[in-house]
Amino acid sequence: MIKVLYDGKCGLCNKEINYYKKIASNKNFKWLDIANNPKNLKEFSIKQSEALLYLHAFDSKNKKYVGVDAFILIWKNLTYWKFLAFIASLPIIKSLLSVIYKKFAYYRFNKLEHCIISKNNA
Repeated sequence: MIKVLYDGKCGLCNKEINYYKKIASNKNFKWLDIANNPKNLKEFSIKQSEALLYLHAFDSKNKKYVGVDAFILIWKNLTYWKFLAFIASLPIIKSLLSVIYKKFAYYRFNKLEHCIISKNNA
């Protein structure tokens, strides 16, 4: 089972995860909202501020995937998204996506009040 840690207080994040929930098998994924329920972080060695900054996912062997790698892991396990996972995994594409994602993640993290509070409490 893939465990996905996501920011349930972020409108964009929530919208995307809710879409994935609709199309994904409940047997393959466990969706953990770490903004509204920080107790979901107990089994992972991650600070809430770190988990809010980037999407985190763990495969069935508890290997950690962060940012674009987490998205690729999710997409590989969604029926109609496997091709996107393949394209996103290509080195040049993955590098470009990683740069864009990191810039967006930092921007989002520094604009959302609950992220700023979490960062200050870290």
